[in-house]
Amino acid sequence: MNTKRAIRWALLSVGLAGVVTVVTVAPGGATPPSGLTQVPLARGTDVSDGTIPLQVGTDVAMAQITVNPGGSSGWHSHPGGAIIVVKQGSLTVHRSIGSQCQTTTYSAGQAFIERPGEVDDVVNAGTVPYVLFVTFPRVPQGESARIDIPDPGTCPGL
Repeated sequence: MNTKRAIRWALLSVGLAGVVTVVTVAPGGATPPSGLTQVPLARGTDVSDGTIPLQVGTDVAMAQITVNPGGSSGWHSHPGGAIIVVKQGSLTVHRSIGSQCQTTTYSAGQAFIERPGEVDDVVNAGTVPYVLFVTFPRVPQGESARIDIPDPGTCPGL
């Protein structure tokens, strides 16, 4: 009888752990992008031993991202960060840093970096679509270069 009770307890514990995992990992409340189109350009697995700190076996992905006026990326982060070149238009990046909101505007011809795990929402407050060429280094193989995040509440009005 003690063995049956131990087996039931083990199964119940595993079941509860699965429920807790789903609740804590599920992206409930994530803010989806609006007015955004992403065109994948290329993706490859790093097999080199270069001087840029990439991890062998992770992917490098490239995309063209266009966001219409009034649109936004939604709150998100990138597991390996992102290197962004602004081809057209202008955009405002709202970064959630601790309990603070940091805002920076970029325009055509400029480039910027999003660090791994950095949480931000990129907004098009202009009158023309902004177009970005983005390289996503260190993407886990077969996984997304983007992680949707719930609004952290640090940038009121977004």
